Order: sequence, then C-alpha cells, then structure tokens
Amino acid sequence: MVLFSSPTRNLFFTGKGGVGKTSMACATAVQLAETGSRVLLVSTDPASNLQDVLATKIQNTPTAIAGVSNLHAMNIDPAESAKQYRERMVAPYRGVLPDAAVASMEEQLSGSCTLEIAAFDEFSRLLGDESATSQYDHVIFDTAPTGHTLRLLTLPSAWTGFMETNTTGTSCLGPLAGLQDQQKLYRKSVDALSDFTKTTLLLVTRPEASALREAGRTSQELQQLGVQNQQLIVNGVFSARAEDDEFAAAMESRCQQALKSMPPQIASLPRTDIPLLPVGLMGIAALKQIGHSNAVGEDLAAEDDARAEKGVGEEPNDGGDSLAQIKVGLDSMIDEIAASGHGVVMTMGKGGVGKTTVAAAIAVGLADRGYEVLLSTTDPAAHLTTTLANDKLPNLTVSRIDPEQETEDYTAEVMATAGADLDEQGRDLLLEDLRSPCTEEIAVFRAFARAVAGGKDRFVVLDTAPTGHTILLLDSALAYHREVSRQSSQMPESVEQLLPRLRDPKFARLLIVTLPEATPVHEATQLQKDLERAEIATFGWVVNQSFQPLKVTDSSLKQRQQNERTYVREVNEISSQRMVVLPWQKQSPTGLDNLRRVAGELRPASKSPELPA
Repeated sequence: MVLFSSPTRNLFFTGKGGVGKTSMACATAVQLAETGSRVLLVSTDPASNLQDVLATKIQNTPTAIAGVSNLHAMNIDPAESAKQYRERMVAPYRGVLPDAAVASMEEQLSGSCTLEIAAFDEFSRLLGDESATSQYDHVIFDTAPTGHTLRLLTLPSAWTGFMETNTTGTSCLGPLAGLQDQQKLYRKSVDALSDFTKTTLLLVTRPEASALREAGRTSQELQQLGVQNQQLIVNGVFSARAEDDEFAAAMESRCQQALKSMPPQIASLPRTDIPLLPVGLMGIAALKQIGHSNAVGEDLAAEDDARAEKGVGEEPNDGGDSLAQIKVGLDSMIDEIAASGHGVVMTMGKGGVGKTTVAAAIAVGLADRGYEVLLSTTDPAAHLTTTLANDKLPNLTVSRIDPEQETEDYTAEVMATAGADLDEQGRDLLLEDLRSPCTEEIAVFRAFARAVAGGKDRFVVLDTAPTGHTILLLDSALAYHREVSRQSSQMPESVEQLLPRLRDPKFARLLIVTLPEATPVHEATQLQKDLERAEIATFGWVVNQSFQPLKVTDSSLKQRQQNERTYVREVNEISSQRMVVLPWQKQSPTGLDNLRRVAGELRPASKSPELPA
C-alpha cells in the first residue's frame, strides 16, 4: 500500500471540505482491492461525489465498481435513511393509536435532526455490527466536511447519554422505545472508533495554513473522543517546473511556508505527501497511480493534451471566445449590491471553494464604501477572524454563531417563558427535553434567522456552511416551528419572516462560490436547483482561484489553466446574469489589503480587466 502503512479494518478519511478526501479514499480503496483485499467504500457525506471519481453510478446499497475486482461502494443517503427510519419508528403505532396521533408523530420526525440520526443509524450498522460487513476485509468511510463529521462522531455519546437519562419516553425523535434497541449498536460504534487495532483516522489536508489549522483542531478534538490512531495525508503539494513563472514560484513558496508552520498537534503524525495534479483526479486508472510517483500528473496531462488535439470534449469554435468578456474581480458586483443600501448577502457552495474569503472580501468592499456591515457565519468550522488577520475596519463588525452559547441562551429563554408556570415536575421534564441534541439545531437556527433579520437596516454578510449542511439549515424553516412548539408557544418574528426574506431578491443576495473544477461546479449546479425548488433565487456566481486571467509558463499551471476553461464556460452558461472570476492570488487572501485585491479594489485601473481571448 503506497498511500500509508498498515491499514486497519476501518479507515476514516476526514478533513476540511475540498481537500480531496474523496479522491484519497477512492485511491486507497482501489489500491487495497488491487492487492486482493475485499473492500467496501462508504460515503457519509450528503454532498458526495463518489460516482464522479469512480465513474460508476453509486446506490445506497453496495455497488460493484467496474474495472476493480473486490471493490464495492455505497452512499448513505440522508433523505432515504430518514424515510426508512421514520417508517420504522411510526409503523408499530399504525392502527394502535388514533390517526391524528400517528400523523403528529410523522410530522415530528420530519426535521433535520431526524436526518442526522437516521444517517448515523446506518453508519452505526456498518461500523458497530461486524456481521453487516463480514464479507469485507476493509471498510473505508469517506466522511463529510469537518464540522459535520465531528457532529456525526459525537452523536453516539450524545444520544446514548440522552436515552439513558430520559424518563419521559419521548424525544424530538419520537418514541424512545425504537431508539433503545440501538443503544448496544451505538456503544459498539464508539468502541470501534476508539480501538487502535480496528480503526485508523486519515486526516486529509492541503498545504495551506487554514486547512492545516483545521486539521490540527480536528485531530485534537477526535483524540479527546478517543480516536487515537491517526495519520496525515497532505494533498496537493506543489513543486514549480518553470523558473521564470512568478505564480508557480509563489505557489511553491506558499506551500512550503504552510508546511513549515504546521500545527504541533499534527506535525508528529505519520505523514504522506501527494503531489498537486495538473488535472482532475477521475477514473480508475488515475486512482491506481496515486502515491506511486510524480509521473501520474504528467501522464494525465499528456492524455488530456492528446484528447484536446483530437478535439475530444471541445466545443466548436465560432470564431470568438465566450470567455473573453467575463468580469474579473468582485468590485462591480459589490457596487450592484451596495446600490440597495441594506440587505443580506450569503456565500454558498461546496466546502473548500473559498466562501469565507469571498464573504470577507464583499464585507470589506461594502464597509469601504461607507456602509455598516455585519460579517457572520453559520459554519461550525468558521475562521473569519483568521481571514481578516485581526485587521479592524470602522464600519465592519465580525461575529460567529456559537452553538454552545446559543443553546444555553435558548434553554434559559424557554425555561423562563414556557416553564414559568409549570410545577417542579413539569419544569424537570421540560429541562430534560431541552437536553436533547436537537435543541442545539433549534438554537442555531434561531440565531441564523436573527442574523438575516439584521439586514433590514444594514448589510449582513453570511459565510454559510458547506452545501449539504446549508440546505438542511434552509429546509428546516418549516420543520422548526413544529419542533419548537413542543417547548414554547412563542415564534420569533425573525423565524416567521425568514423564508419570505430569503425569497425576496431585493433583500437577499445568494452567491454561489465554486472552483473551476468538475466536482465543485456540478455540486454548485445542484445547489442552484435545490434553491430554485425552495423558490430562492441565486444572485450570481463566483469562480474562485482561477488561473484563467494569469500569464503562466509553468507546464502544470498551463495545463490547469487549459482544463479550467470548460468549467468557467459551463458556469457562464448556467449563471445567466452574473458571474465573476477571481484570480489565484500570490499572497494568501488574509488581511484587509489582500481581501481588497481579491475584490479588485487595489488594481490601478478602475475598470475590471477582461479574460484573454
């Protein structure tokens, strides 16, 4: 095995969104299967792209992968898992309880918390019940982005503790009788996660300061949960090939500086470096080569060059270039947003595409124009303060929705209102209900709605969580009031008005951020469709970290530049009204001046440059 040594039976790949967890998990699965091991690859990520990488349509049951003996893969579909879980909880009561009571149970089990526990239910079966995977030598989990993963891994303890101490027989998930049957399985899952001989955690990261810091935090938090057997994979290590390319030199320098300043929590872990590839990592042939040598990048690039020479995948040339007039920089988009004088701006997209950077750049641009701005985040893995490098701007306020504090405040509010007239036993029961993990979801959702409401008299820029979590957050608007009504009859105005505000294009501007690569673009396209189904319009698209506007000579960067064009064209077509391209920056995009460069505010010319034809 070349990616790392001594693989245990259970392998977890985790890390910040966009670092290449799926690619590394797929490469490991393929290479283990090539040695004769029977392998099951499982994605617990709501935004999984397993089928793109493996070039096979993946189901929610084990699917044989074409071209690789001994390898099966599956997606844990949260929506389908929730549907099955809901029926399993409700079915025993059909014909026993009145129809109205059964309908109430079904309604109660429609929230986002049910999605989480249902997905975890399936996850626990695969991890804690060895008979469910007895035909495999290795089970590989391609997990969701860090914040979601940490929640997933802490659920066993949270739900076990809740079930052991709850005396009412009910919870926000309905009857606890159905959950009691799972306690033994949940305990086995916890044991398997902490067993050094059974489970290895592979922390995947990029040679970037923010990704390495997050890997350090993840490592520490998981060690506290008992997951001690950890290894590090640094994906995308760049070495310049052209001495005269300033961007290649800057990229290599940024890479090496980040690795030298690696947090101590992960610096001592066993480590594997994977070279940056000039093309997307798709297909079994490429996965078999990862980790063997640097030649894989050259081989893939040569294949792409050959395809280009034959015209494979190329659009017909109509004498012009549809990319020539695309705007570079955020300044014109910020001007358009600023014209309304107030409102909400939300950056959305796959984890790791630069939502935080774009949100911070927009907030700085609006504050520079004299507007009062609140920059906040609903992302559990937020790093806004780091992005701003602690720089201060008179009109800019930075905050973070803190789940722990919001839960504490919400619990105190409910006890002071709904619990005010209850006797001692009633207050104890209400407080017990508030100890359920769902309470945090409600509290954070209230804070999110409150932040959106703040756009009535100023600008609020929200750096949102990765795609799957964001959609769950938006979709929970209607489920929220059903859940909170069990604990309080009060409905804040901010919650009642949330969906109308998000659906008002004059108030809410939703920006989809992507990279000029296949998976981020395709996931972002699906996100736009999901928003449309919720009757929420997309304001515009931002293609981040692009080499399109740059003059490069390094062969790897030129290849990346060429490969980007297909995806920039694709975004240009589906964005219809507004799309901007942000160039890759030689300086790390942190601090006010570098954020202004991202926005295009520090360029000598007032007009945004155009992409070369």
